[in-house]
Amino acid sequence: MKHQGKPPEGNLTAWKEFVLLGFADVPQLQWFLFGLFLVIYMIILLGNGTILVITKVEPALQTPMYFFLGNFSFLEICYVSVTLPRMLVNLGTQRRTISLVACATQMCFILVLGAAECFLLAVMAYDRYVAICNPLQYPLVMNHKVCIQLVAASWISGIPFQVGQTFQIFFLPYCASNVINHFFCDIPPILKLACGKTFTNELMVYVAALLFVSALFLLILISYIKIISTVLKLPSATSRAKAFSTCSSHLTVVVLFFGSGIITYLRPEASHSAETDKVLSLFYTIVTPMFNPMIYSLRNKDVIMALRRLLGK
Repeated sequence: MKHQGKPPEGNLTAWKEFVLLGFADVPQLQWFLFGLFLVIYMIILLGNGTILVITKVEPALQTPMYFFLGNFSFLEICYVSVTLPRMLVNLGTQRRTISLVACATQMCFILVLGAAECFLLAVMAYDRYVAICNPLQYPLVMNHKVCIQLVAASWISGIPFQVGQTFQIFFLPYCASNVINHFFCDIPPILKLACGKTFTNELMVYVAALLFVSALFLLILISYIKIISTVLKLPSATSRAKAFSTCSSHLTVVVLFFGSGIITYLRPEASHSAETDKVLSLFYTIVTPMFNPMIYSLRNKDVIMALRRLLGK
């Protein structure tokens, strides 16, 4: 298969398809990686699907916190399904080509769903802040209408910016190669193929990272600083332990997702390498969605009890 060449018009639109190298540098591990990622995908679907089901059908979990958790699990299923099935096809068939439209669509969905995840994690932090710091106002502030509005805002807030960013990137002049040294169509490896000035696009990446990642991460940290300050003032050791248990699960997910995302998109261009980008991308696209159900269920007695009742039925 010929992976490289010169586009006839010196522009990305001249290419009909691209090549996702993925893990082609380790050909002896292709079937091992296929089996590993297939098992991981099944775990993600089963784990997040179970959380989604029990938060919908279990009466004890009909609260704002579990409403957000159910939506978060559904978002994780959507998020991972944008990249993993394509990766499995590439590993299983060794056909690594992807069309222009499919590549642009994949990038757009990754960016939109990634922004939605950032917003939803911030909403979940706000929910815990109101519940712990203003418990008397909690039923009024986090009523069902407000919860639906917050979830809807999380899903749609990043769409205009991220769709616009995708269009900008795919209208850049590209030359010399159609090989993307990654396992999905992400911004850094595609910008490396561009010829000409990419300053505006790189600036947009930093703005998006600051707006959707760093700023929301900072808001979450501020919320948790206030939460911890309030929890430490609780007179009961049992109440403190319960509050810390609930919040630590969410904070673990936040650190995993935001940490890898910030390092990927905000570190200097000179320090970027294809292998490092792949490893970091695995964290926020695959590892975090896989561990989320475990983190939330193993540290949450309400979820464990609901799961036992569901299995008992």
